[in-house]
Amino acid sequence: MSSPRDRMIDAAAQRLRDHEVVLVGVGAPVIAANRARERHAPNLQLVFESGAVGAVPSRPPLSIGDPTLVSGALASLSLADVFSYVIEGGRIDTAFVGAAEIDRSGRLNTTAIGKYDSPTSRLPGSGGAAEIVAFSKRVVVLTALELRRFPERVGFVTSDPPTSTEVVVVTDRAVLTRPPGGDELMLTELYEGETFDAVQAEIGWPLQAKLEPHTMEGAA
Repeated sequence: MSSPRDRMIDAAAQRLRDHEVVLVGVGAPVIAANRARERHAPNLQLVFESGAVGAVPSRPPLSIGDPTLVSGALASLSLADVFSYVIEGGRIDTAFVGAAEIDRSGRLNTTAIGKYDSPTSRLPGSGGAAEIVAFSKRVVVLTALELRRFPERVGFVTSDPPTSTEVVVVTDRAVLTRPPGGDELMLTELYEGETFDAVQAEIGWPLQAKLEPHTMEGAA
């Protein structure tokens, strides 16, 4: 039986489409992208924030600065060029980003938990996430389904996806989606063995469900 993390990675891989330009990072996002290339999307173009474009890593990278990312890549750009011409140029179809909190509207917090001036946890901050979220056509967040991560309103808005951007939150138990033009995250997939009530217990607002056709079996 697949582990919760493995199911999360599979669900993310299924959502990547052939010929997309995908901004990935190390860990689960690059594993998901490689699974998609192996199974149904051989023409994915991977971009790493550190500058590798069209990367074909020969092994899982240890960091975004790992030399394996340059091997087989179409180009190796500077960080400034990646942001100026690729990300802010609107060339990213799907971007994987992290978040400590995701709220009802799909806004992301990677700055602080609690009051900004006296937080219970000080987080790394935006890095490049604010620009990535602002200019990508679709944003994918991989996270565990935990109540503390899904408040109705984040304590600090680090990244606020435009309404034209699709937001997909892939968890270890279900998938939430805010479609383009939508105003809140909805439940769109339940993994096998999960229930709506169990997922709702970990979400800080009344959850709307619009399950994708192939996921209806898991809604029982």
